Amino acid sequence: MKARNITPPVYLLLAIAAMVLLHFLFPGIKFIVFPWKLLGVLPLAIGIIINLIADKTFKEHTTTVKPLEASTLLITTGVFGITRNPMYLGFVLILLGIAILQGSLTPYVIVLVFVIFIDIVFIKYEEKKLEGTFGQAWLEYRKKVRRWI
Repeated sequence: MKARNITPPVYLLLAIAAMVLLHFLFPGIKFIVFPWKLLGVLPLAIGIIINLIADKTFKEHTTTVKPLEASTLLITTGVFGITRNPMYLGFVLILLGIAILQGSLTPYVIVLVFVIFIDIVFIKYEEKKLEGTFGQAWLEYRKKVRRWI
């Protein structure tokens, strides 16, 4: 089974589970204490909001949100005008928020691994497909908008 056959939200849930597990089994240095841990709510909420907006945008334009399905439209406005991958950025912000809320060091390892994994397994694959589908329009969009932020 290829890693791409599992959808990115499943990997997000697996990453959250791994972060919680690491936090309790091997917390490492606890460097964020209460009440500062509560600052994690901010990236968590922003990540959720970005994902909801991006998902709504996909539905409004009747194109797929699923990485293995063919896109019917290149969306370049709204959150897609800020980042080429708003949903993945949202996922990372969710993980970052959870890591801050936990206050220990080890959950950040999962955040880093998640970013690298998503970039290699999904983003590079998706961007290659988008270039093949949308050609010059994709290349121009790619020049204007960064992959992450």
